Amino acid sequence: MAARIKKDDIVYVQSGDDKGKTGKVLRLLNDQVVVEGINVVWKHLKPTQKNQRGGRIRKEAPIHLSKVLPLDPKTGKGTRVKFQIKDGEKRRVAVKTGTDLGKV
Repeated sequence: MAARIKKDDIVYVQSGDDKGKTGKVLRLLNDQVVVEGINVVWKHLKPTQKNQRGGRIRKEAPIHLSKVLPLDPKTGKGTRVKFQIKDGEKRRVAVKTGTDLGKV
């Protein structure tokens, strides 16, 4: 299946604790995505040779792909994506406004 969301895209979170927030995609996993500043959790670290104190750090946890939508640059809201072939390239296009969101 073609990628509706890619790394470095700006996405809109449509459900969960961070509903309504936007952020940049840092990593894509199988069916999950890590978004900058979204779903931030505390990670507890054991003391090791390198990190003698251990402690807690704040870290972005992955959220499911179905909870995010690409951000439409015209409206500033989340949008569904359709695919069109222009000049022999498959491109992502916003459904409502028809804005080009880049190559697949």
